[in-house]
Amino acid sequence: MARRPLPRILTTGSAQIARSRELARTAADSATDVLHPLITITRGLRRLAATGRRRWADTPKDRRGPLLFLVASVVLVVALVPYGPLLAVISLMAAAALHGRDREPAAPEGPDESQVQRLKSLYEALIPYFSIAEDLSPLYAHGGEWEKAFPAYEFDESGRVTHLVIRYPAYFTDGEADSRARIEQLLHAKSGRGREYHFAWEEEGNELTVTVLPPLPTDIAAQRFVTAPGETVLGFTDPTQVRRTLPLTYGEERRDIPPVVWRTGMRSTEPHLLIMGQPGSGTSTLLRSIALQALQHGDVVIVEGGTGEYACLTGRDGVLAVECGLTGALTSLEWAAHETERRLIAANRARQSGHEPPEDTKRPLWLLLDRPSAFAHLAAADGRKDPQSLLQVPLRHGRAANVTVVVGEQFDSADALSDDVRQHTRARVVLGPATAEQLAGVLGALPPTTPAAEVPPGRGYARLGAGSVHRLQVPSTPCPYDDTTSDAHRKAVLALLPPRTTPGDLEPVEAEPAQAVLVKAKPVEAVPVEAVPIDKEPVEAASVPAEAMAGEAP
Repeated sequence: MARRPLPRILTTGSAQIARSRELARTAADSATDVLHPLITITRGLRRLAATGRRRWADTPKDRRGPLLFLVASVVLVVALVPYGPLLAVISLMAAAALHGRDREPAAPEGPDESQVQRLKSLYEALIPYFSIAEDLSPLYAHGGEWEKAFPAYEFDESGRVTHLVIRYPAYFTDGEADSRARIEQLLHAKSGRGREYHFAWEEEGNELTVTVLPPLPTDIAAQRFVTAPGETVLGFTDPTQVRRTLPLTYGEERRDIPPVVWRTGMRSTEPHLLIMGQPGSGTSTLLRSIALQALQHGDVVIVEGGTGEYACLTGRDGVLAVECGLTGALTSLEWAAHETERRLIAANRARQSGHEPPEDTKRPLWLLLDRPSAFAHLAAADGRKDPQSLLQVPLRHGRAANVTVVVGEQFDSADALSDDVRQHTRARVVLGPATAEQLAGVLGALPPTTPAAEVPPGRGYARLGAGSVHRLQVPSTPCPYDDTTSDAHRKAVLALLPPRTTPGDLEPVEAEPAQAVLVKAKPVEAVPVEAVPIDKEPVEAASVPAEAMAGEAP
């Protein structure tokens, strides 16, 4: 049976309906464009009315009467002023148009799907550490609410966590270092490696704040730091740990960066410093930076174990000696020990007599030793004493005599350090990559941050006495005689060097060619000589000048 064709009205009706819809949509868009100012003003008037009602509802009842009187007074004044009502209407329309504009869509509140998945994975990973079977209402449980455990969080553009506040139950042993280390290691792995995290444990509130730290600047050159006498800048750290800042020349700009300042002198609680690191980690760079700062107000004695990194300081004003041999090291350190004793005796006598200590006892004396363990083997083979044994007096009594000792050593030779050096150097610095055991052994505590994936030269940690552990970046202070040093850093170091004072190091002066000068000979008159009897004692003949002899010559 053949199918009948559909009526014409049914086949063409759908096309007419679509065309009508398109025309209606076009007319609506045109009307919207034409009436857009009116729509905007209407929306603004509605928002202003809503704001007025809200303000009226928030106003206490005892203040509504004076408010009504004030509004009525303003309306009356506007009505009496020429063109007042017109100006009032124009102002109202302008305010309505301003408040009725289309606002930008608000940012979506809360994390997106990928961020929620990251937070859930962190929550699930913390369940074995923050839950026990005896807890009837655990904060951490499989299928639990992660929103209660993470009250605050922030993400970067890539979707990784940059700030996270974690709540944990009160029975968690947050006072034990091992328990903290397990949580920190887990968060470091789950939040993304390759970044440094700072962990702030608030034991009173049972909260842990995890913050991603920005990298410290590594291109700060050596320069004059704005410090007081007795203050030495070891490097720079995070603004969250230090409240003080220093103005620095950062390329062509000037920036304020928080420093790690070490205070020395008679009132210092950490008068001596120990620097530990790996080869190439920047220990010699830090010693050079300290030497350049110390030469502003004091004298420096440098003893290096064959590194050759301090040739630029030889013969400079204030540098008493730069020794790289065993004999010179023993001589310089023995003199430093006697000088410490002399200062103590002179200051004691002055105090007993009621006078001020002599000026030569107030000038700081710095003893900088780079790898002193290199002399221990030489001294043992030669049957002489270890140079570190001569540091006993400066280390024990240096604070009262304004004598400061700074020792730089590598981890491979840490066992060769003497007991006096270990005991009296309470200011500690660790540079370069180091294990947790090495950090705890030198600093006495683990840093509250995770180690960096790539450690640049001069990067490490510092702890002054019993204070907190700070991240540290040493200012770039290379040897200016090194060929691999950039011109900018070489010029910066050379500008800080004091002038030379040793005659042997002065620049040679070119000798000018001597010019022959003709001297006219003067005639010498003959003087008669009396005869001397033979029986008398002979008289020595007076020496005749060479010029006279030349004049008598024919």
